[in-house]
Amino acid sequence: MARRGARVRVVDPQGVGAGASGGVVGALAPHVPETWNEKKAFQLDSLLMAEDWWAAIAEIGGGDPGYARSGRLQPIPDAAALARAEGRAQHAMTLWPDRVTWRVIPAPQGWAPPSPTGRVIHDTLSARLHPARACAALAAALRALGTEIVPEGADAGPVLHATGWRGLAEIGDAKDRPAGTGVKGQAALLALDRRDAPQLYVDGLHIVPHADGTTAIGSTSERAFDAPDTTDAQLDELLVRARAAVPDLAEPPLLARWAGVRPRARSRAPLLGPWPGRPGHFIANGGFKIGFGMAPKVAETMAALILDGRDAIPEAFSTATLAPAPAPD
Repeated sequence: MARRGARVRVVDPQGVGAGASGGVVGALAPHVPETWNEKKAFQLDSLLMAEDWWAAIAEIGGGDPGYARSGRLQPIPDAAALARAEGRAQHAMTLWPDRVTWRVIPAPQGWAPPSPTGRVIHDTLSARLHPARACAALAAALRALGTEIVPEGADAGPVLHATGWRGLAEIGDAKDRPAGTGVKGQAALLALDRRDAPQLYVDGLHIVPHADGTTAIGSTSERAFDAPDTTDAQLDELLVRARAAVPDLAEPPLLARWAGVRPRARSRAPLLGPWPGRPGHFIANGGFKIGFGMAPKVAETMAALILDGRDAIPEAFSTATLAPAPAPD
């Protein structure tokens, strides 16, 4: 909205990059190319937009979000998984544009997850960024565009609520159920420089080399938790799994332990649109594990809605599902 000339104020009580947005993992990974739906199509569009979008952020504000479309490798454990992967490769040729691919290749030497079949999935659509640095880069770009970022402020003009997992609890539906909840994640950062290598996805873990010479590993998924920003034995177990799966992770020292809570809407898809019953108020929430990957297209879709009145929100994402039921005649 600021790039389009609107006067914008960001009210951020906890500061830039608070909560899950200030994490360390930053895996921008696509859904598998099959059983296509509007959520996957929206995410594909956003991932394809991301390179130019984050480059513009860096140019405007001078900050580095750590973005690179570095690709991803995944091991293929058995013959059934190999057949699925090869089928998905055929779907990708139809569903994805030619400039990105999903292929089954022989497992490379060196930086790669061990694969019982000797084959891995290599997709060139997956990208990475450093979440905390990306937030700082966004803030720098906003300030360069004349936007103020303040800890508190009264509502003025249209208000967009991008308020995370606690915000979802405030958004009810016709049956007074919360629109979603929080899922805690724990992650770790190692002193391992693989900045030009692809990310790995193995044993349910994202292993993401960053541009600053660190490598992130994440994350847990915890629906029940007491301390939103505290790490515990679950992170220790995650590190054991990661180091067992990828020998290169065994020796590098641990630089940081991180925990945060991600907003999960009930549908698992982002929740976008007007806030039912609150004229002039809008919602962009529920990104869950794909929030940064969805961010460019979410931003442009919400700008079109708020500034132009043009609703291009997929039905599966729409806040209309929260609207109170009409009164009987």
